[in-house]
Formats: sequence, C-alpha cells, structure tokens
Amino acid sequence: MTHERTTMLSQVKNRERSILKNVYLWMTAGLAMTGVVSYAVATSETLMRLFLGSSFSFLFIIIAQLALVVYLSARLDKMTSTAAMASFMGYSILTGITLSVIFLAYSNLVISRAFFTTAAAFGGMSLYGMVTKRDLDGIGHYLIMGLWGIIIAMVINMFLGSAQVYYLISIIGVLVFLGLTAWDTQKIRRMNDAYGSQMDEETYIKLSIIGALILYLDFINIFLFLLRIFGRNNR
Repeated sequence: MTHERTTMLSQVKNRERSILKNVYLWMTAGLAMTGVVSYAVATSETLMRLFLGSSFSFLFIIIAQLALVVYLSARLDKMTSTAAMASFMGYSILTGITLSVIFLAYSNLVISRAFFTTAAAFGGMSLYGMVTKRDLDGIGHYLIMGLWGIIIAMVINMFLGSAQVYYLISIIGVLVFLGLTAWDTQKIRRMNDAYGSQMDEETYIKLSIIGALILYLDFINIFLFLLRIFGRNNR
C-alpha cells in the first residue's frame, strides 16, 4: 500500500469522500449488472423457462437472495473483501433474474420513465443525506416503522385485491424509501466516522460494499414502487 493510500485511510474526512465515491461506483455496477441480466433473461425463452418456469425455481432464487443479504449483513466483519464483492454481485445477478418479469408486465417507455425518475429522486435524497448537518436518526426510526406498515399492508392487500390500496401503498413506498435513502447515506458516513483514524484496506472495501448494498436496495425499491405508479394503466 502506498504512503498516500495509508494517509487517506487515516484521515476520516478524506476517507469519507473516497468511501462514498466507492459506494456509488459499486452500487452503479450492481444496478448495471441487474439491468443486463434482467433484459437477457426477459428476451430469452430458454432462460425464462430455466429460472422462472416453475414456482420452485423462482422460490429458490428468492431464498438465495435473502440468504445473500443476511450473509453480507451478519458476516461482513469475518469475510474477506473478495467474498464481499462476489456476494454483492451475486445478489445483483439474482435480483436481475427476478426483475426480468417487469419487461413482460410493462412497456419499455414505462420502465424508462420509472428508472430515470428514480435516478433523479434517489440522487437528490442521497445528496441531502451526504451534506446535511441534521441528525436523521429520529426520522429514520419512523421510516422503519413505515416500512413495516407497508409490508403488512401489502400482505393484507394480497387478500383484498384493492387497486386503490395498491396504488396508495406504492405512493407511500416511494416516500418511505426516499427518506431511507437520505438516512442510509448519513448512516454510511457515521459508519466511516466510527473507525476514527484506524481503518485498513480490507475494511475500507467491505464498508464500501455494505454501503453499496444498502443504497442499492433503496434504489431498487423506489424503482419498483414508481413502476407500479407509472404503469398503473399500462400493465
């Protein structure tokens, strides 16, 4: 490791800028991988049959996604940086497979509108979380409660089948995950601060990966809720 690199890792503010840059680069790489895989599967009958041809295969992919998220979150400190990077890209690939169905359910115009709106809104809220001096922890706790409320409402509406409730949940979902984007960005900054002047290269990479995963999940959820809103009459 060069002297310049060692110096950067020991300086909290300089390291914060570098970590956030790395987080966004990894998140973008993950989103790109998800998009490529999603389109590839959606345009291939063979891949569609292989991955989504049965409820068992689809359920297996969902379980694998959840397992990777839990693995990254619970064992990040113990895994190598290489394992962390591989797990994140693996999760991005699995998400791409599950999201391939959106190309069958929505038009390319609706998907494009939802994606670019997500990118603009996400960018604005993440920037706010990056520069604000306000402590967002108080708001964050309410956002988590709101998230649980959304999950419960979605489960209930599976039985009700109400289009109005579905639409309302989508709007609230966008607002909740936009708030979480700002909170999570600030949380990444605090995770960096917690290490003080003591951080090695391995920790730097792993912190970048977990930060990328957190913001990746925010972006994907905003996109999916906006897709439901924009595609309300185009499904």
